[in-house]
Amino acid sequence: MHCPFCANVDTRVIDSRVVEDGATVRRRRECEVCSKRFSSYERAELRLPMVIKKDGSRQSFDVEKLRHGMQKALEKRPVSAEAVSSALHGILSEVQGLGESEISASKVGDYMMNALQKLDAVAYVRFASVYREFKDIDDFLAAVKSAMDTEGVKQRGK
Repeated sequence: MHCPFCANVDTRVIDSRVVEDGATVRRRRECEVCSKRFSSYERAELRLPMVIKKDGSRQSFDVEKLRHGMQKALEKRPVSAEAVSSALHGILSEVQGLGESEISASKVGDYMMNALQKLDAVAYVRFASVYREFKDIDDFLAAVKSAMDTEGVKQRGK
C-alpha cells in the first residue's frame, strides 16, 4: 500500500483488528521511508445486482436508498441503530446469496417488508402502506392484521 504522506510503496502492517461486526479489517501501517503511521481498511467487495424497476428501467443497487427507506419507516420508533444495521446486513446477504446479476425492485421490497415486520409492527405497516399502495381501508386492515399476527408470535415466544 502506498504511503499517503510520501507515496512510498513500502509500508508494513503494525496491527490488524476486526471492526464493524467482522465485515472490515482495520490495519495500522507504518511507512518504511518516512516512518509516519496511518490506517487502512479492508473489506470484501461483493457485486450487488442491478435493480429492475416497475417500468422496466434498471439502476444500480443502492444500499443507502434501503437505509433511508428503513429509517423513514422506523422514524420515532424504539428500534436501535444496531438492529437497523443488522436488518440491512440481512437484506444484503439475502440479495447477494441469490447470485443473480439482476433483481426486481418488488423482490427487494419484499425483503424490506420481512425485515421490518421482524423489527417493528408500526414500521412494517407504515412501509406497507406506501410499498403496497393501499387503495382502501381493507388493504390497511390486512397489513395491520399481519403485523398483529407477527407480534402475537413474538409475545408467545418470550
